[in-house]
Amino acid sequence: MTARILEGKVFAQQFREDAKKKAEALKEKYGVQPGLAVIIVGENPASQVYVRNKHKSCEALGIYSEVIEMPESTTKEELLARIDALNANDKIHGILVQLPLPKQIASHESEILERIRPEKDVDGFHPVNVGRLVTGQPGLVPCTPFGCLRMLELAGIPIDGKRAVIIGRSNIVGKPMLHLLLSRNATVTICHSHTQDLPSVTREADILVAAVGRPHFVTADMVKPGATVIDVGINRIAPKKLVGDVDFEAVKEVAGAITPVPGGVGLLTVAMLMENVVRAAEMQLQA
Repeated sequence: MTARILEGKVFAQQFREDAKKKAEALKEKYGVQPGLAVIIVGENPASQVYVRNKHKSCEALGIYSEVIEMPESTTKEELLARIDALNANDKIHGILVQLPLPKQIASHESEILERIRPEKDVDGFHPVNVGRLVTGQPGLVPCTPFGCLRMLELAGIPIDGKRAVIIGRSNIVGKPMLHLLLSRNATVTICHSHTQDLPSVTREADILVAAVGRPHFVTADMVKPGATVIDVGINRIAPKKLVGDVDFEAVKEVAGAITPVPGGVGLLTVAMLMENVVRAAEMQLQA
């Protein structure tokens, strides 16, 4: 039995359609167009590609989009002043600072990201939004784990009462994924570099999430037959070859469902960002 392949483009399309409908409803009912501002500092080529993709997605869905390009030499004070101006701008409902930042301000990353007002923090990284997620209150949630959860729900994969195991404890994926799965009544274990006998833990998972950043780290013998495997890893092993954290070819023969890399979770992130911008606009109208 070969696993069901959870194609990212199918779910991403659904997220985008939902975001577009909600954006149209806001415009009709309140005359408000959801707006996203992305700040990019310096000339990082990968960052420029990501920012272009976000801008194009906004335009396709009827979301107002502003790209603010700042020079490599930008100081912390200049960047904070720009964030303050966007915080005060009613046309902008979501603010995103594209990472990585140039070296002279990279050490101030936390201070810079925390300057964004929590209700405009569409990345979901602000401590206020993290606190809301942990305590089960409404807020903005990091795009990648939220996309994974929504994908499971749309795919009709049961979460309630199931055993979920997450490999990786990052603030961007591992920890928020833990709280999202917990909010849907899964029993969740989070594993990391100090976990002893990792395969015996992962083999208990009905839902296994790999977010460790190591190519082909999860092998077939680590997976319970019939489990759903979500591969969040994107690892470049050659100039034009991307692979996930999961040994896809071997694991798909054991798993019940699996996300590919590329073409899986990566496609959900930008689509989920669009939903977060619309959600931010809705929350700001209700405030």
